[in-house]
Amino acid sequence: VLLFTSRLSLVRPLITSVASRGKATLPDLPYDYNALEPVISAEIMQLHHSKHHQAYVNNLNVSLEKLEEAKSKNDTKTIIQLEPAIRFNGGGHINHSIFWQNLSANGGEPSAELLAAIKADFGSLENMKAKVSALAIAVQGSGWAWLGVCPQSGRLRAVACPNQDPLEATTGLVPLFGIDVWEHAYYLQYKNVRPDYVNAIWKVANWKDVSARYQSGKPKN
Repeated sequence: VLLFTSRLSLVRPLITSVASRGKATLPDLPYDYNALEPVISAEIMQLHHSKHHQAYVNNLNVSLEKLEEAKSKNDTKTIIQLEPAIRFNGGGHINHSIFWQNLSANGGEPSAELLAAIKADFGSLENMKAKVSALAIAVQGSGWAWLGVCPQSGRLRAVACPNQDPLEATTGLVPLFGIDVWEHAYYLQYKNVRPDYVNAIWKVANWKDVSARYQSGKPKN
């Protein structure tokens, strides 16, 4: 019972976040599929966005419809059974919606404020990249590595999450930059050499977006 209560407490913010915006939809990319070449090929981007992300959206909407029906019938058994699908597909939708914005062919540099925070918590920008990259490379199976900020302390942290577990609903950290290490994100181009993909993705990091997320996610006082 305690385990189930804990799992529901993790997925509830995700359900609330998605449901508050109505039916989930696939977001448009802010660039063409070939914009990130040669770091990420157009073929990968098209499949990743139009097939994989779309599948998360479709499956999430089906699960949320079933959830509303189960709630209307007070069908606790079905509500419990739907939790894994909502967590997986809702997390996939949230994670990828951030991921597309995190990338850009002309990503610039971190803002002065973000760079100062990175240096305070990691020592240097390169140390931060190395920490997040190491977590991404070490993920067993599929998952994500993130740079996140604690909305209470303002401290930056590097964290890995398995599967499609969303960072904020899982850890409370506001996601700033994520690296998707599911094989569909890189295998057509990098084959089984995940480190090459992870190290290359920093070349297309959209620091304007990451800096804006830091500004929104840090403590307001």
